Amino acid sequence: MNSTTTNTDPQSLSDLELAQAIALRLAIKPNDWHRLNRNRQVRAQEQAAAALVYLLKNQPEEALDRLQQAVGWLDKSLTAPPCPSHGKPSASAD
Repeated sequence: MNSTTTNTDPQSLSDLELAQAIALRLAIKPNDWHRLNRNRQVRAQEQAAAALVYLLKNQPEEALDRLQQAVGWLDKSLTAPPCPSHGKPSASAD
């Protein structure tokens, strides 16, 4: 059996690898973006997981930015911007 399968024992992974796996799992997939981009719980989870990755990479400023975004989603002080591909007139060819 190959030791690099997706059933890797969590004990064999570093803290950073575990955090990266969680962040990857919690990231909104492109096909789900329009359905989930305004879901506060999903966005807070995504940002908190990213913060942990940055913290473990010894990048505290980036971690703090992500944590503040997670808090913003939870306390409703942050809202999603409109989708860039909707609501704007398309550029016409001159």
